[in-house]
Amino acid sequence: MKASIGKPTPDFTAQATSGNKVDLSALKGQNIVLYFYPKDNTPGCTSEGQSFKTLHPQFQAANTLVFGVSRDSLESHELFKDQYQLPFELIADTEGLLCELFDVLRARRADLDTPMVERSTFLIDREGILQHEWRRVHIKQHVEDVLQAAQALSDLIEPAVRPDTEEE
Repeated sequence: MKASIGKPTPDFTAQATSGNKVDLSALKGQNIVLYFYPKDNTPGCTSEGQSFKTLHPQFQAANTLVFGVSRDSLESHELFKDQYQLPFELIADTEGLLCELFDVLRARRADLDTPMVERSTFLIDREGILQHEWRRVHIKQHVEDVLQAAQALSDLIEPAVRPDTEEE
């Protein structure tokens, strides 16, 4: 069964950094961001991780947990997380089960056997329903878009800033 918009996300349990196991059903009551990325310590993946790090306090205020997911090992994830002081856990999907569930594996070149993770992000609401997906992500402005969607789920959108008016 694949995850699809507007439907309950199939439950999963996955190994994450800091010795944690991520059990989706145990996280009900909180919004969940799963951002899938190709590989630790590459320029684009590092930039994306740092963008989620920068906005992490706002995600927390929106009752939203952030998890990075790639097929790298836990050891690689721990080093990556420590090096960039990422405040959220990274899930080691070494067998590609989450990648298959969210349909993010794409063929690379014909001479390579292992498919590559397509940079994608998913937002699951506090009831476990997949509400948003972003595929073929371009990092610029992406994390801000995910944050805005998470805030909308938590009714935390700030009102538009109005220009100051002069007093008469």
